[in-house]
Amino acid sequence: HGSGNIGGTNVYRVLGLKPGVVAIILDLAKAFIAVMAAKYIVGDSVLLLAGIPITWQWGQGLAAIMVMVGHNWSVYIKFRGGKGVATYFGSWFAMWPAAALVAAVILLLTLLRSRLMSLGSLLAAGGVLVLFVILTVVYDFPIIYLVYSVIAAGLICYQHRANINRLMNGTELRLR
Repeated sequence: HGSGNIGGTNVYRVLGLKPGVVAIILDLAKAFIAVMAAKYIVGDSVLLLAGIPITWQWGQGLAAIMVMVGHNWSVYIKFRGGKGVATYFGSWFAMWPAAALVAAVILLLTLLRSRLMSLGSLLAAGGVLVLFVILTVVYDFPIIYLVYSVIAAGLICYQHRANINRLMNGTELRLR
């Protein structure tokens, strides 16, 4: 039904507000738990992976990437899934909540102005990517946050490629 996607926006379009919110909360929680678990598994120690030191920030970043990949291409549903936006937010809530807040503000302002969830999702991922370019260059933030921002924004754009075409053609569905 709808786009056939398992994400919160499609659940909302097909089943209504409450099931859509539940889907979003579960996807946020799934990512948050995975990323926080990575922090505690790695802990204060530095693990070596192929001779490369892995700190808890790297553990979180790698977990965030994997949870998004697993969400977008789930082996349980024939490598189909969502578009990774809620898992993106859940990962940022675990890694650096201010990034999730920045993304949420961008998404909500875009939604209020346009009612286009896809546009808000794309702009939120792009906005956080720009934020981490600045934070990494100016304030020497852990490079994994920038790496995750680049990969996550790329995955979100890839998963939204049909939406991007509809946005460019002026045919993208708005939320009601």
